[in-house]
Amino acid sequence: MTDNTTSVGLGSRPDTGESALKGRTGAGAPAETRGKTTIADGVVTKIAGMAAREVPGIHSMGAGMARALGAVRERVPGTGAGQGATRGVKAEVGERQAALDLDIVVDYGISIVDVASDVRTNVISAVERMTGLQVVEVNIAVDDVHLPDEEEEAEPDESRVS
Repeated sequence: MTDNTTSVGLGSRPDTGESALKGRTGAGAPAETRGKTTIADGVVTKIAGMAAREVPGIHSMGAGMARALGAVRERVPGTGAGQGATRGVKAEVGERQAALDLDIVVDYGISIVDVASDVRTNVISAVERMTGLQVVEVNIAVDDVHLPDEEEEAEPDESRVS
């Protein structure tokens, strides 16, 4: 956080509103020097998750167990809202940089190398544009390939009793 006080002593010039170390302070200072903006890991995680899902060839996100638990969680009222956007994404956010880890499931027949490259490009672009953070790395783990004949979720069989 920027301190808006000027020091008194040899290095300060109180008449100009400038400190020897800090430059202009007070009402005349530029807006970007009048406070600190922090961006939570969860914000970067949501942005990256949404950007990854926009890429053609991405079937879903998250490792097997995370997808299974997420599907159950989404069916319970009041617990699934907003959770899907962050599934399969982990973010580490510093003051000026971010690093991301993504777990993806790719559609069968699509080039995994091309999908991974497109995801990486889209995620970096979205996170840097929306947050101003420099994305230093985007690690992608392809956990599965979705086959066309696989069911999305196992539907319960018809009841044997009426």
